[in-house]
Amino acid sequence: TLGTQTDYRDGEAQTDPYSPEYIVRSGSVPELLTLATLTWGRGLPAGLEEMAMIDRAREKRAWEASLPPMDSPSNTTKRLKMMEEMERKEWAFREQEIEKLQKVRLEVLKKMLQRREENQDKVDAKRLCEHWQNRQRAREEKIKKIRHDCALMLRKLIANRKNMMGKLNRRDIIKEYTDFSSETYAPLSRIGFFPDNNSDFYVVKNFYLNTFAGLCELEASLPDSVIQLKIKAPKPKCIITKTGFIRRSARLEADLAQVHR
Repeated sequence: TLGTQTDYRDGEAQTDPYSPEYIVRSGSVPELLTLATLTWGRGLPAGLEEMAMIDRAREKRAWEASLPPMDSPSNTTKRLKMMEEMERKEWAFREQEIEKLQKVRLEVLKKMLQRREENQDKVDAKRLCEHWQNRQRAREEKIKKIRHDCALMLRKLIANRKNMMGKLNRRDIIKEYTDFSSETYAPLSRIGFFPDNNSDFYVVKNFYLNTFAGLCELEASLPDSVIQLKIKAPKPKCIITKTGFIRRSARLEADLAQVHR
């Protein structure tokens, strides 16, 4: 439940295992020194590969101990044959390691290529979806324009059908004023009339309501009976009748108040 604060960061603390100093006796080769190249996080703690490396090192030391001395031509020839055989084994082992590493790299490359193909497929699908949406939007706009043009042409055909003979129709003013949907009452904007342009013309503009001086003058012109309010106190309800009895409504209100309490 208590906290501590130090002068050092957590990253500056010792986190790797401690490796003490050592002194090698003369004439001795400890087997543990073969692992001196391994450090914590880079080979330690030892896994399967490190154990196989330790076994190979032990086999190689045993093989070196079994080599015959070079004191005679026969022993020298035998030693050379053994060394050539061991060299072929080491080359074969190195080739296996290289093949294994190449397989691992090939698998990584396959995964990277597969991931790139998946990302490219996602990008292609997104582009295709956007292109399809744009085409659908263009199609809807084109259909809307075609319908608008169709309605316009139908209105023109209907208007031409009304006057197929091409007679000149005089203006009927009485008919225009009796029909409240005519252009006399509701002119069209395409002929140059915009009803919202002169909307401020109908706004009431009063000096006494829109300016402070007008409000002061209006207040001064009002009588005192309008400005100074006179409130009359309400009369109490009479709960007693002329004969001196309590009214039934008053008794009922008293009973209700008692029940409420």
